[in-house]
Amino acid sequence: MQSSDYWKAVLVDRENFLERILKFLRTSGVRYCIVGGTGVNAYTYPVVTEDLDIAVAAAEINTLQAALGREFKVRRFAHSINVSAPESKLQVQIQTDPRYFDFVERAEIRDVMDFQLPVAQLEDLLKGKIWAFSDTTRRKSKRQKDLADIARIIEVAPELREQLPDELLSKLV
Repeated sequence: MQSSDYWKAVLVDRENFLERILKFLRTSGVRYCIVGGTGVNAYTYPVVTEDLDIAVAAAEINTLQAALGREFKVRRFAHSINVSAPESKLQVQIQTDPRYFDFVERAEIRDVMDFQLPVAQLEDLLKGKIWAFSDTTRRKSKRQKDLADIARIIEVAPELREQLPDELLSKLV
């Protein structure tokens, strides 16, 4: 079984939402990269997740939201555009926080569940995870997952440990 088949089985993706959203991004010409836990998976041992976090170039957000709405269910939140399909548990979350915009320019092609996709650099993924963990308005369970992702990053790139704030360092085992 390939990684993508496993991921699709976990996501109960009955309508090929994963392939459809990736094709949409590829054919639309939108400049994007994978961030979040799925991005971390591209550099470390993978863990199961039901979401796909994406950062896009700043200029493309509004155009992208309108185009996505023609094919998928789209909901706008304070810092993201969430895209879903009825027959899939996969949640695509497009970051609208401007801190992520520059990640796209530095992204590199990596293997993500058998797909060759642009992924934010490891240093950028660490920044994003630090921001997410530091956001006290997020659910505690989400922040714990962010902390685990930070630990996974530090395991494969110990030199990045010096970029962690002291408060966060004390929480790592």
